[in-house]
Amino acid sequence: MSFPLLTAVAAVPAIGAIATAALPAAKRTAAKWLALLFSLVTFALALLVAFRFDPGAKGPFQLTESHAWISDFGVRYELGVDGIAVALIALTTLLIPFVILAGWHDADPLEEATPNRRWRPTQGFFALILAVEAMVVLSFEATDVFLFYIFFEAMLIPMYFLIGGFGDRADGDEEQSASRRSSAAVKFLLYNLAGGLIMLAAVIGLYAVTADQLGTGTFSLQQIVEARAAGKLEIGTGTERLLFLGFFFAFAVKAPLWPLHTWLPGAMGESTSPVAVLITAVVDKVGTFAMLRFCLQLFPEASSWATPVILVLALISVLYGALLAVAQRDIKRLIAYASISHFGFIILGIFAMTSQGQSGATLYMVNHGISTAALMLVAGFLISRRGSRLIADYGGVQKVAPVLAGTFLIGGLATLSLPGLAPFVSEFLVLVGTFSRYPVIGIIATLGIVLAALYVLVLYQRTMTGPVKAEVKSMPDLRVRELVVVAPLIALLLFLGVYPKPLTDLVNPAVGHTLSVVDKKDPQPTVQVDAVPGGSRPGHAVHDQDVEAAK
Repeated sequence: MSFPLLTAVAAVPAIGAIATAALPAAKRTAAKWLALLFSLVTFALALLVAFRFDPGAKGPFQLTESHAWISDFGVRYELGVDGIAVALIALTTLLIPFVILAGWHDADPLEEATPNRRWRPTQGFFALILAVEAMVVLSFEATDVFLFYIFFEAMLIPMYFLIGGFGDRADGDEEQSASRRSSAAVKFLLYNLAGGLIMLAAVIGLYAVTADQLGTGTFSLQQIVEARAAGKLEIGTGTERLLFLGFFFAFAVKAPLWPLHTWLPGAMGESTSPVAVLITAVVDKVGTFAMLRFCLQLFPEASSWATPVILVLALISVLYGALLAVAQRDIKRLIAYASISHFGFIILGIFAMTSQGQSGATLYMVNHGISTAALMLVAGFLISRRGSRLIADYGGVQKVAPVLAGTFLIGGLATLSLPGLAPFVSEFLVLVGTFSRYPVIGIIATLGIVLAALYVLVLYQRTMTGPVKAEVKSMPDLRVRELVVVAPLIALLLFLGVYPKPLTDLVNPAVGHTLSVVDKKDPQPTVQVDAVPGGSRPGHAVHDQDVEAAK
């Protein structure tokens, strides 16, 4: 039996979570280093997965593992990765060490133990982060629908405690802050549980359909896709559309897609900055990833049927999120609404049903994770120094902390997709892919770029430039630990902005497979000619093969 590499990538952080949580209360420093060590080992294993993955190999999945689990109900422990999953596993395992380093002191006991200030369990904080990592990785690896569902829902539990139990210390009123955190955590849990319950009904329905037509019920994604391709499994149009809606609703909540997004600003605003990164750069990516892996491949006809409505909702997310980001007075909530806009671009690319759009959407998941992590973590360092999330409480920071201001600027420029930084490539591909099939939506979506420039540059101007406010005069610049967190993220933004080929080579075969399952091809390009023999009028658009025939 070959070494179960995919299982190891998920098992290491799970073991790390247990080991970290088991340390005595006095071993806070040991808990931090232990969590960091397990996260680095996990990243090394993820790099080994990427090294062993062959983008040119045949078949949808590689490094597969398959074992009987609940045989009576057709549930198997099936894992496998395609290029998209490899890229997102690498992103997740890369970010977790930085999340741990950035939150190094976020769960330390407060110096003054007063009745309204709670002691923060350091071991629990870092153990929960590792638990989330394990469940997210398994969600990217699972090729059994039921197995995926289990970890898709299970990750809500540690996230609930991270949001509700650990929050910013910028607010001096601990009791009021705890109340807001509790409210945000409950809203996060209720929204995602509601989506999960609807998805569970669809999962059961899918099993019933396969049991009826194949004789034996199955949750295997590959088996279902192959059975449909061979004509052995035919799902009625009405049934397929209902099942699709059940899956898509859960993924749209997680994504988050307008109007199911309202849990995100509160969850990110009330969390510590590292946990906010965990939410939007890691956990939310499971929703958009699942749209590609499960919605499109299990329900191709229903995906095409729902595309016009989904594109409109994605377009609303792009503009709505950007407009509300412009109006924000809270730094972290501004970044949260900006993420809603970015997720709109990702979903736009997925359902444009073009190779450029889906490749761009996949790159956007990776690049958004890096850029948002850089911006949010630097914002967290800024907030911890001043003790306020309000934009109006800052001014002139670049004069007293130039390195902090410079990294904040690069993170912001990446957020607005400046050419030369990684998100530009993905956003450009999404817009090109969307325009080639839906030109009107593609044109309107470009307004999101303009609005992004507005909210990012205004944020930088109000916080970093102008007269130095009295409260920031003594603000220290980034420390060594903080530079270790931010510098690699900035370097990645620059590298992938100039040379995205490693990522595109990795994801393009998986995108091609997805489009073939949905039976979609890229629109044929058209050209304008002055005259074509055979009667075509001047200026008439013809396909390139017609031009060749005319020649």
